[in-house]
Amino acid sequence: MNASIDAVRVAGTPDGPVPVVVLTVDDEADVVPIFIGFEEANSIAHGMDAYDIGRPLTHDLLLDVMEELGGRIERVEIGEISEEGTYIADLHVAGPRDSVVVDARPSDSLALAARTNAPIAVASEVFEQGRQDAAQFEELTDIREMGDLVGEGL
Repeated sequence: MNASIDAVRVAGTPDGPVPVVVLTVDDEADVVPIFIGFEEANSIAHGMDAYDIGRPLTHDLLLDVMEELGGRIERVEIGEISEEGTYIADLHVAGPRDSVVVDARPSDSLALAARTNAPIAVASEVFEQGRQDAAQFEELTDIREMGDLVGEGL
């Protein structure tokens, strides 16, 4: 199922604020929320905005190295949810000689996809397991509005 990053928001929980990347899936009203860390959330937001802080962040560095070696991101696939509820992603990379699939955290994969506009896919089983009503995420604060609370400019 084709997906895209709708937003990176912050949800209030009993343990404090937690960032969540909200994925929309083509032709579906529900979304797939993936709860991630603040650094990864900021990196995804920076990628979505094509924000350049002057020095490469980790995801920018990885992408620069990959491109210098002749590789490019082909697509990101979020293919399963573990028994513990952890999302599992694969990063598909085209190299100079062939393509490879790299096991990667969804947050890292999405940070790279945000920088390259690479296609994002969500397995139908993952969508069915993780789907939630989009309305419950629309009122959450966008991570970019939190500024200094989440280390803006790191």
